[in-house]
Amino acid sequence: NNDVYLEAQIENTAATAMILERVELEPSPNYTVTSIHWGDAEELSGMYLKPRDIRQFLFCLTPKDAPSSVYKDMTNIGKLDMSWRTSMGERGRLQTSPLQRIAPAHGDVRLSVENLPATVPVRKPFTIDCKLYNCCERSLDLQLELQNTSTSLVFCSISGVSLGQVPPNGSVSFSVEMLPISIGFQSISGIRIVDSFLKKTYDHDDIAQVFVM
Repeated sequence: NNDVYLEAQIENTAATAMILERVELEPSPNYTVTSIHWGDAEELSGMYLKPRDIRQFLFCLTPKDAPSSVYKDMTNIGKLDMSWRTSMGERGRLQTSPLQRIAPAHGDVRLSVENLPATVPVRKPFTIDCKLYNCCERSLDLQLELQNTSTSLVFCSISGVSLGQVPPNGSVSFSVEMLPISIGFQSISGIRIVDSFLKKTYDHDDIAQVFVM
């Protein structure tokens, strides 16, 4: 999915101990935020930090509904806001400038694995559900081609199937069937998406892994 994870490390660089009272991420209007933490609420509301102590915080930002072309430009994720109190009772607060994420380089199309079993039995076919997003500003006439790049995991589905025309910011779902030949972790590769208009091929290798038992 398009979730963004932000890890923040807060260090007490002062010469005295302090109580870290609040660490929050104020998301930009394009995102909603969830704080991922361990420990009880009392500990989180007043963390004791000795000089040079470090605490880690993790936030998950979920983009609000937006077309793929717009999401690529949603680089501003928000501001980190924190407040503390020293052992002498002095209070402090710091808010960062807007934090930026690295925009994903999807190109014209983006492939997402929607459903895949974690483990599969050897020599028994299994199905992968995928979704293809058109991230460019023109319609794409797409065709699915499958290349067996490994002898450990081979395609059972027919290659050369038409996925039809996908409008800008649109998507199309498809499924492929594979047969595992060897046990162990196997990487799924060999999915090729062909743009019939421009005769351009988009290679999708190492899109996921499956454990064959």
